[in-house]
Amino acid sequence: MTILTSLLGTKALGFFIFLWQEAAASPAAPADSSAGQFTVTEMLKHLTIVGAGVVFILLIMSVYSIAIMVERYLTYRAAKQQSREFAPRVAQALKNDRIEEAINITDKHRRSHLAVVVNSGLQEFRAHEQSSEISGDEIEASKRALQRAIAIKTAEFRRGLSGLATIGSTAPFVGLFGTVFGIIGAFQGMKNAESAGIAAVAGGISEALLTTALGLVVAVPAVWLFNYFSSKVDGFVIEMDNSASELIDYFLKNRSRQLKP
Repeated sequence: MTILTSLLGTKALGFFIFLWQEAAASPAAPADSSAGQFTVTEMLKHLTIVGAGVVFILLIMSVYSIAIMVERYLTYRAAKQQSREFAPRVAQALKNDRIEEAINITDKHRRSHLAVVVNSGLQEFRAHEQSSEISGDEIEASKRALQRAIAIKTAEFRRGLSGLATIGSTAPFVGLFGTVFGIIGAFQGMKNAESAGIAAVAGGISEALLTTALGLVVAVPAVWLFNYFSSKVDGFVIEMDNSASELIDYFLKNRSRQLKP
C-alpha cells in the first residue's frame, strides 16, 4: 500500500501543481468578463495561503483514502476468489482423511482467509497425529490455534479501515476550516472595498465554497467505502468461524473413531 500511496500522491501532487501554474500563468481577463467566472483555475488563482493549505491537506487525505480503497478491494477480492477455489478442494481431502494433502492445498492458497485458518488448525492437529489417541487437551489446543489465526486474519482485514473512518469524519471539518477563513476573507474584502457588492466578496465566498465542496468530496466516498468494507470483514469473520467450527467437528469425529474398540 505504501508504493500505491506514493504513486497516487506523486500524480495528484503533479496535477495540483499543474492547475496552480495554469491559473497563475493565465492572462488577466477584462474586469467585466472575469467578474462572473468561477472556473477551477480562477478559484485556484485567487486562493489564499490558508485556502491553498486546506486544499493541499484534503488532496493528501484523498490520495491516502483512494490508496486504502484500492488496496483493500484487491485484498478482499483475492481472498474471496481463492476461498472459492480452496473450500471444495480441502473438503474433499479431509473427507478422505488426507491431512497432508489438505495442508498442501492450504499452502497454495495463502491469500485465502479460510486457508490460513484451516492451516493453523491442521498444523496443530498434525503435531499430535502420531499419538495413539487424540486427547481433549489436543482438541482444545487446536481450538486455540484456530482462534489465534482468526484474530490475526481479522486484524489484517481491518488494517487501513480506521484511516478511512478518520478521513470520513475529519475531512468535512478540514473543509470547514477553509470555509471559515474564506468567509473572513470575504468580509475583509468588503471592508477594504468599502462596499457590499458581489465583487468585493466573490473571492472569499468562492474559496469558502471550494474548500467545503472538497471536504465533502473526500469524506463521502471514505464513509461509504468504510461501511462497505466493514460489512465485508464481518462476512469474512463469519466464514472463518464456520470453517473453524467445521474443522473442530472433523477432529472430534476422528477422535471418536479412534476411541471405538
